Amino acid sequence: QVQLVESGGGLVQPGGSLRLSCAASGSIFSINTMGWYRQAPGNQRELVATITSGGSTNYADSVKGRFTISRDNAKNTAYLQMNSLKPEDTAVHYCNLVQKSIWNGVWRSQNYWGQGTQVTVSS
Repeated sequence: QVQLVESGGGLVQPGGSLRLSCAASGSIFSINTMGWYRQAPGNQRELVATITSGGSTNYADSVKGRFTISRDNAKNTAYLQMNSLKPEDTAVHYCNLVQKSIWNGVWRSQNYWGQGTQVTVSS
């Protein structure tokens, strides 16, 4: 019902910048949270940043001050501006969208993921 398509990944040098985009389509509710997660080989998927439809943000400690998440609600698109990139930022980055609806008297959370885009930081 919701499709997420990431773009913008690639290879950059340490200290460089990259901007990821995530375009959402389908049955998107006006109130939702979009975010970015990443997973390196052998590691668990971890939160990078989230942003609500109201603009509230949350960042992992490891990226605070370096990354900025934003969104364009009219376009149903989220962005992740990544500055001062480090080799440890290397991972597959996944876009995420969560929205809630009431069903049979209870609130249900709908969770969607994109296909992922590779970010590699290396000299």
